[in-house]
Amino acid sequence: MKRALIVDDSKSARAFLARILSKYEIGVDTAESAEQAIEYLAGERPDVIFMDHLMPGMDGFQAVQIIKNNPRTATIPIMMYTSQEGELYVGQARALGAIGVLPKQIQPTDVSKVLYQLKLIPDRRSDEQRSFEAVLPGESPAPPDATATRAVHDPAPPAAPPADTADLRTMIEAIVREQAAASRRSIAAHFDEQAARLIQEMRRAVEEAMPPAAPSQAKRAPRPWGWALAALMLVAAGVLGALWWRAVGTGRLLATDLAASRAHGTSLEKRVATLEAAEAARAEEIASGVLGAGTLAGEGLLARALVPYGAVPLSNDRLVVVRDALAKLAAEGFRGEVDVTTFPGRFCLIGNATEGYSLAPDDTLVSRCDLIGNPAFDGTRPAQRESLAFANLVAESRRESGGAIDVRVMTGSADDTALAYPAISGGLTAADWNRAGNANNRVELRARPAP
Repeated sequence: MKRALIVDDSKSARAFLARILSKYEIGVDTAESAEQAIEYLAGERPDVIFMDHLMPGMDGFQAVQIIKNNPRTATIPIMMYTSQEGELYVGQARALGAIGVLPKQIQPTDVSKVLYQLKLIPDRRSDEQRSFEAVLPGESPAPPDATATRAVHDPAPPAAPPADTADLRTMIEAIVREQAAASRRSIAAHFDEQAARLIQEMRRAVEEAMPPAAPSQAKRAPRPWGWALAALMLVAAGVLGALWWRAVGTGRLLATDLAASRAHGTSLEKRVATLEAAEAARAEEIASGVLGAGTLAGEGLLARALVPYGAVPLSNDRLVVVRDALAKLAAEGFRGEVDVTTFPGRFCLIGNATEGYSLAPDDTLVSRCDLIGNPAFDGTRPAQRESLAFANLVAESRRESGGAIDVRVMTGSADDTALAYPAISGGLTAADWNRAGNANNRVELRARPAP
């Protein structure tokens, strides 16, 4: 059995990575420090080492240098993982002998790629398995040898159509189908019934009018069959006319009911169209980031600002939005807390964890994205999402208000979306997906007055 050594001072991080490796039937040994790892390697030789960077005592770089300087352990592949970013850090790690660098928030797909590259597990992936596969919130991705290596992390659930719109459409279709079917059945049943009755009565009249077969050629007295037959034909014609008139009246009544149903259906369709237009206008307003005061107030917001992918959330244009909101509150004599929350959007990206990710071209199919996520946000600490100018603005606001306004910086969930992500389909492009990602990658301000 292949074995791996995990070196990390975090117990939870070791357990998480060990669970991923166990799915590939790879044995796992762990060390809480670089010193323990060096001692372990004196008597053991794992197939791969996953080394954290920042640890108490000896750090990951020092440990890599010692391992690579020992001829007995120099050929063991070492994969670093850390929250550090940038080409400089990656270059330092590789210069010391590491084969690559993973983000601190390790994903199963990152581990699977490393194991495939090191040939520690067979590459049984097909073209179909390499295609995009959505992972629903709350589910764990399947092992990479059974699913796509470009798995999607944390997409929002497909947006379902508004319940009111769906109910109205169902009502329209049901009414039209029911009325049309009822009309056809009623008219057909009436005419079939009357035609059968008329044919039966005509046959009976003809049989009664015909003389019985004569047993002999004897001369018989003439009978008034002609008058009887004419009378029966007249009665039959009257009955047929009455039935026809009744059928016509029933058909007119059904036609009136059907027209009323169609008029009602048209009214419902117009209402559906109005609701859909309003929903589309709201989605366009959210995607553009230009929200009216009424929309913001309806959502309980002071302000909302969109953050371009990869940008520092609390800087540049977002800083202006925060400054204006705080100034307005101060002018109104507001006392309480102002929550400044940053929300990550999920983007269709191309690239890899070593060289970095970038937005996919607009015409790229979502099934061809290397990652659905936001590593530029996930890999940063809360303090890294604030610019120096923002920190100065918060301090200045607290000082000028005499402590009446307290600004709190918070991190929102990717599941809390302002605009629903589109349903994933074969023809969905990066442009459609990233439109929702841009709308959800945002900063929101909420005021909470003091009690």
